[in-house]
Amino acid sequence: MHRPLPFSTSEEVLDGQVLVFDKPLTWTSFDVVNKVRYTFKNVFGLRKVKVGHAGTLDPLATGVLILCTGRKTKTIEALQAEEKTYTGTIRLGVTTPSFDAETEIDSWGDTVEIEKLTLDSISKAALALTGDLNQMPPQFSAKKVDGVVAYNAARKGVKINLTPKAVQVFSFNTPKIESANVEGHPVIDVKFEIKCSKGTYIRALARDLGKALGVGGTLTELRRTQSGNFKVENAFDLQEFISSVKSLA
Repeated sequence: MHRPLPFSTSEEVLDGQVLVFDKPLTWTSFDVVNKVRYTFKNVFGLRKVKVGHAGTLDPLATGVLILCTGRKTKTIEALQAEEKTYTGTIRLGVTTPSFDAETEIDSWGDTVEIEKLTLDSISKAALALTGDLNQMPPQFSAKKVDGVVAYNAARKGVKINLTPKAVQVFSFNTPKIESANVEGHPVIDVKFEIKCSKGTYIRALARDLGKALGVGGTLTELRRTQSGNFKVENAFDLQEFISSVKSLA
């Protein structure tokens, strides 16, 4: 659905806007920031315009990405602190180094143990991963240790010493499971909805769910449907937004 722009002049952009996008698959959060900033500079003839995002979303995830412009960039920290809601799929019976589809499969779960799993046993394991958690971030993350970014080291096969971080998982619902076969191996795809605090790694919850069930797990699909009061159904499609801004020139 085409949405009207909340501004029409460069002054309104510089004064500050909070813009919500449905981030496209494979785009980084900074890709979206740079595209929007470039468009503003080009259309309005601006030499400089502040644009920042309020909460990183992985390239292989889609959904709510909040951008702030101009003076509204001062609200980024508060917007980042809001509760998040995610939906997606966790595949049990398989692991990858990044805990998602960015890297290749490195192990398969035991067939007998996978076939024992039920919706009830999976839901109980997910429930145990709610509340106040000390979550170990993935090696494939933007965490820094002594100036080294974890994912840069991980891609070179080097592990750095990350420390657990306090997060909150308010709910971890698994309403549906589907049995499948991947490369001759049985797996179970778990549909989920998670409500959590800032800084929670859904990939790490996929890892921990698979570990708790003894079969391994990795994230195969992720969508952020809400951040604070901002919902994905009210978000801008990026390409439609760019076209609308260009029409102001």
